[in-house]
Amino acid sequence: MTRDRQWIELFLEAQAAELGAAHNTLLAYERDLRDFATWARDQDVPLETATQTDIESYLVHCDAKGLARATRARRLSAVRQLYRFAFDERLRTDNPAIRIKGPGRAKRLPKTLSEAEVSRLLEAAALHGRTVQDRTRNACLMTLLYATGMRVSELVSLPISAARGDPQMLLIRGKGGKERMVPLSPPARTALAKWLEFRTQEDDAARSAGKTASPFLFPSSQDDGFLSRHSFYITIKELAVKADVTSAKVTPHRLRHAFATHLLANGADLRVIQILLGHADLATTEIYTHVLDARLQALVQEHHPLARATRRDQAPRSAPDDPRPATESTLETKHVVSKTSS
Repeated sequence: MTRDRQWIELFLEAQAAELGAAHNTLLAYERDLRDFATWARDQDVPLETATQTDIESYLVHCDAKGLARATRARRLSAVRQLYRFAFDERLRTDNPAIRIKGPGRAKRLPKTLSEAEVSRLLEAAALHGRTVQDRTRNACLMTLLYATGMRVSELVSLPISAARGDPQMLLIRGKGGKERMVPLSPPARTALAKWLEFRTQEDDAARSAGKTASPFLFPSSQDDGFLSRHSFYITIKELAVKADVTSAKVTPHRLRHAFATHLLANGADLRVIQILLGHADLATTEIYTHVLDARLQALVQEHHPLARATRRDQAPRSAPDDPRPATESTLETKHVVSKTSS
């Protein structure tokens, strides 16, 4: 094993053991650091002697390759983490990445789906599949995803023990092993109960055959033992076609965005959404506040005193009341009518 590779392995082990980094996070770190190490090797620059100028040259290289700003920011973050670890562990006496400013992330509003589009996707899921069992599973997957706002990795790896007993709350293990409770709506509980009937039959059949029942809600013959994210991604694209929703708009994470934006648009508190999504920082959840703009404007226009005064000023004015006594005005009116008729 090369020295560079050894550094990366030590860093990944520390991230897993000390910080409880999720498996997918470790894979992302590994990909980014391997790319940096490959570039450094081509430049004949060992990681243990790389300078700030070398790291900046690598970022220029990434930019020249046409990598997106978010990708470049992520790669710099991985390099920073590596050299912070190396400095803390005294593998180096300095940190060459500490003063480097990255490209930053473009502030983009999360793309989402309308409530009508989600409804069509849920209807399509209940009809998609070769068998009743396949259709029931697809309906359960989509309903749980939209009803809870789970990450797709959290959904496909759900343990069946979390779903037994008609739960009103679902225990979800998120990033870094952090757990959170998410309530289940009646439609979600119904979809879950229907799928559990099939899962119970599968488990009973496995035990009868002397095999071990799967511990996962959505089992698979793949290495991890549960449905892969890639398989679910393919399924959701097929559902988009069937539901007549633009396929490019539909991803598992887009449904997570829909969960948050629809909750917020219908009056949910931002901190509650933060807890349901499993965000460590409220600032991450605040990207969804764009959906409030129209509703807040309508509330201000409807209820603020200045807005009401403006509406009164702009209202069409009626003819002023006649200041004379009613009897005098009435007599004059009668006189005019009498003269006209004669």
